[in-house]
Amino acid sequence: GGGAYGAAKAGGAFDLVRFVQQPQVLARIVSAVFALIVFACLVGDGYMSRPEDPRLFCVFNHNEDACRYGIGIGVLAFLACIFFFMVDVYFPQISNTTDRKYLVLADLGFSGLWTFLWFIGFCFLTNQWSWTKPEDVYIGADSARAAITFSFFSIFSW
Repeated sequence: GGGAYGAAKAGGAFDLVRFVQQPQVLARIVSAVFALIVFACLVGDGYMSRPEDPRLFCVFNHNEDACRYGIGIGVLAFLACIFFFMVDVYFPQISNTTDRKYLVLADLGFSGLWTFLWFIGFCFLTNQWSWTKPEDVYIGADSARAAITFSFFSIFSW
């Protein structure tokens, strides 16, 4: 048998090729890239100013919360991907079934929560983008659409 949470397979040498081919590792890499795209688009082109007013405003219907939410979940998702990626690297070395159980449950719970938060983010950004006036967006429209698109893709990658 495989033991509890794969504990019978604990130990052994690290095989990078086999590690990267694991579905959860591939999904984690994809999720990290999507999160990076979302928060990079919002940080890079999510804020703009008018020629007559130097103050920055969010391109999503001037709603600062929309930009903050997208950046927040994007950054936290990216950091979580890095954390769980490191857990995936270290996981085969853990022989304690209780520790393995808590790591698996933490990963499952966090992934479920972040799937929900990405769904909320997609709905929120889409709603705010639909209320945005075209004359308010000089540049950054493509970045806003990319943030919406990759927040949608993130629902499925998480």
